[in-house]
Amino acid sequence: MTQIPLPSSADAEHAQSDLDRNDNTRQIVADVAYRQLAIVNVIFVGLENAGDGNWVLVDAGIPGSAGAIRSAAKARFGGNGRPSCIVMTHGHFDHVGVLETLRNEWHVPVYAHAAEHPYLDGSQSYPSADPSVGGGLLARLSPLFPTKPVDVASRLYDLPCDHSVPFMPEWQWIHTPGHTPGHISLWRERDRVLIAGDAFITTRQESVYAAVTQTPEMHGPPMYFTPDWGSAKTSVRALAALAPEIVVTGHGAAMQGPQMRAALDALAQRFDEVAVPSQYRRGVVDDRA
Repeated sequence: MTQIPLPSSADAEHAQSDLDRNDNTRQIVADVAYRQLAIVNVIFVGLENAGDGNWVLVDAGIPGSAGAIRSAAKARFGGNGRPSCIVMTHGHFDHVGVLETLRNEWHVPVYAHAAEHPYLDGSQSYPSADPSVGGGLLARLSPLFPTKPVDVASRLYDLPCDHSVPFMPEWQWIHTPGHTPGHISLWRERDRVLIAGDAFITTRQESVYAAVTQTPEMHGPPMYFTPDWGSAKTSVRALAALAPEIVVTGHGAAMQGPQMRAALDALAQRFDEVAVPSQYRRGVVDDRA
């Protein structure tokens, strides 16, 4: 079931840049682009032709996607396509798929919220996925998804306490728990660009068809991997209150403008009704007040 419909006119992609680049990398503003890797997005923050060490990778894709990330980085930034650092919105398998590979190759720091470190330093697994929610094939298959942690402890660092983001001037990180304990989103006030991670998404991730075709809708965090719905609602409401102009999320196409904001506001206000699954695992943290 669609949560909050999004019209195609809210799409934030620049079609010409897609044609020029021809590698499925989509630019949304001059220094922010993203690439869809099967069911998930990775984000490149930095101007084109910036060169090595002058851009940031946000999240690290699915297993097997290192080549696609490398080639997109080299095409966009030139040189060897090496970033200054990697910033993680969270540590689920579809966001850390090649994190260890790229960390070892690039020798760059990895930044994440302290509460997410156990899932990135090899010390703690996530709870298993809940197949009873969402009603789609991906939700039913979700118990097969990996939950074990990756280990990048030797280059893993806390995000700064002042909410600045290393190597990303003007940006700030926002703690947006619910989907995971240490989930973060990234915000730039100047042009109101929001990198939301999986705090909310713009497609129905529980459905294979929607995930592959990128059918647009404003959607809460992926249901099968979200254990704390009370915090998830608080996070969505905090992000909606920012009134972003452009959003790029972990799943789905980037969206922009007043129709996107109206849909995000509707999600925030109707969160319990449309985002929280009607049946979910016993023991889930639930604070819908």
